[in-house]
Amino acid sequence: MREILGRRRRRRPRRKESSAQLDAALTCATVWKWPVLPGVGLAAGAVRGERGRGCACPDPECAVPGAHPFDPGLLAATTDARMVRWWWTNRPGAPVVLSTGGAAPCALSLPAVAGARALTALDRMGLRLGPVVATPTRWSLMVAPYTLERLGELLHAMDRVPSSLRFHGEGGYVVLPPSEVGTGQVRWERPPAAGDAAPWLPDVETVLDALVEASNSAPDGGSRLSY
Repeated sequence: MREILGRRRRRRPRRKESSAQLDAALTCATVWKWPVLPGVGLAAGAVRGERGRGCACPDPECAVPGAHPFDPGLLAATTDARMVRWWWTNRPGAPVVLSTGGAAPCALSLPAVAGARALTALDRMGLRLGPVVATPTRWSLMVAPYTLERLGELLHAMDRVPSSLRFHGEGGYVVLPPSEVGTGQVRWERPPAAGDAAPWLPDVETVLDALVEASNSAPDGGSRLSY
């Protein structure tokens, strides 16, 4: 009998270890209540940094290799733990994509060089920032949810906005750490504060006003955040 039980124990398959992406996705979905889904990821044998060639999607000219939803589409984003576990158990290396807008966080993003300058300027102003996501090419400042209508009103009231600024609101998305995409590793430049609650997020108007001020304060009249 002991020999039989011993054989059964040896035949029991080992439980797969969680991937870093699964752990991050579960934190987003179940702790922070941020809706997530797996990104398309990189093709097998992809060469990092080569535009288009690294993406697993069918588009040979993909501008953001690995860093976008594909199958499932963006509307599939969820906070359901069972769905999140199923996705990343089958694709443990898939990027973690946050669906922005609605009740979920939104973001303002800048090219990496401009993003680094922006953070320095905002720190000098004493502005409290939320989490900041960094890729080798672009930095995203997470903000509280906003509607497209409110964003339109804010932009209409401003004379000048940095042309390099992008808005990730309703219908948008942001790739979160510790994902790896075609341009390299996604990381936290400013990580969320430790704790059980969802990360604190600043209001979009506060951050946008500060970015515009920082952009328009260049001595030569140009923009500090133009690239």
